[in-house]
Amino acid sequence: MTYIEDGLGAHNGYAYGPLADVALRRAAHAGQLLDELQENPEAMTDAELRHELSRALRHYMQRAPRADQVYSLTRLIRSGVRIDWLVVDRLPCA
Repeated sequence: MTYIEDGLGAHNGYAYGPLADVALRRAAHAGQLLDELQENPEAMTDAELRHELSRALRHYMQRAPRADQVYSLTRLIRSGVRIDWLVVDRLPCA
């Protein structure tokens, strides 16, 4: 195992350790938020949907998402396209 920094190591192309676990939990939570938004998007206005999408993406990326990303996802959800947010059980390491 190669240690990248305290709490993060890499082995066989995957990251391990507490920092990798936090990243996976954050990705899973963002996916859960996205799934909840797609269950009943008609109950929200476009502004509310964009706000909630932005919040989910901000939680995952830990920074504000680009506006074009949020608007693009809003259009897809409004048109009935299901966005799948796949979360793996191990974090791939580049």
